[in-house]
Amino acid sequence: MKNTILTPPALIVMLGLLIGRTILSAEDGSTTPLRISKHAGGFEFRDGEKPVLFYQAKPKSLDGRFERASYVHPLYNLDGKIISEDFPVDHLHHRGIFWAWHQLYIGDIRIGDPWICRNFLTRVDEVEIVERSGNTAAILATSHWVSPDWLDASGAQKPVVREETQIEVWPEQENSRVIDFRIKLTALEQEVRIGGSDDVKGYGGFSPRLQLPKDIRFTAESGEVEPQKNATDASSWMDISGTFGEANGNRKNSTSGVTILCHPSLPGFPQKWILRRARSMQNPVYPGRTLVKLPTKEPLELRYRLVVHRGPASKEQLSNWFETYAAEM
Repeated sequence: MKNTILTPPALIVMLGLLIGRTILSAEDGSTTPLRISKHAGGFEFRDGEKPVLFYQAKPKSLDGRFERASYVHPLYNLDGKIISEDFPVDHLHHRGIFWAWHQLYIGDIRIGDPWICRNFLTRVDEVEIVERSGNTAAILATSHWVSPDWLDASGAQKPVVREETQIEVWPEQENSRVIDFRIKLTALEQEVRIGGSDDVKGYGGFSPRLQLPKDIRFTAESGEVEPQKNATDASSWMDISGTFGEANGNRKNSTSGVTILCHPSLPGFPQKWILRRARSMQNPVYPGRTLVKLPTKEPLELRYRLVVHRGPASKEQLSNWFETYAAEM
């Protein structure tokens, strides 16, 4: 089942006509609790009556600034509280669960700045709701990176990179929910290179921007982690826990969290981490400050898993979640 996401100027009008609802069914004909609804702005996942996440397909901006698309916001915890942030006042370019890089080059020509949404847009051209044989729900979005800094002979923005992103959601199970991201990048021009921030921090890549409670805790394979200004030592996963949603009226001591798992197939695995207690995103760093060349044939694939959980997660649970994910080759 394909749902074409059409983009500005005239095409985006037709996106609003895609309002509807698709209920995914298993092979035996039984209905799964997961639903994907099409809206003018994108696609909403629900588990029964509970919202799970929203994939933003239509370009969104703040009074014409910081235009962005192809990211997740809101992301909800298991109690239905929004735990991601979009247009936060401290970093207006941050956007829910996103993946972006400061440096984008074709040869020696710099093409906008995808991280801060300057002279750049991930233009979502098509979204397919993927039918599953099991009880998961998924979309596959095909997008193109465009910029006014790279034009064709007619003066139109010429795509630089094709992005294919699959987002797959599992039903809530034992106080946790799995959400998978598979991001494939293919260069459409020769000598396309991407890189993180051009400084010692080198941040860039998959970046959840979460609401951060005062009692935030970071746990890695080695134990509790104290965020540093620069990237911390490598870990296969990172758990971020605290009283999320408390500002929205959650009860006291309602600890919950989000675990970010990095798949072993990632280049540079295990990746270093940029971690922040307040006013920023969390980021398994790829590729860092040094630019990497994107392939023009077989895409570069980046795989990450989020586990949204209710209550604290034990070290054994966290290790088991990673081992299960790592086995999915």
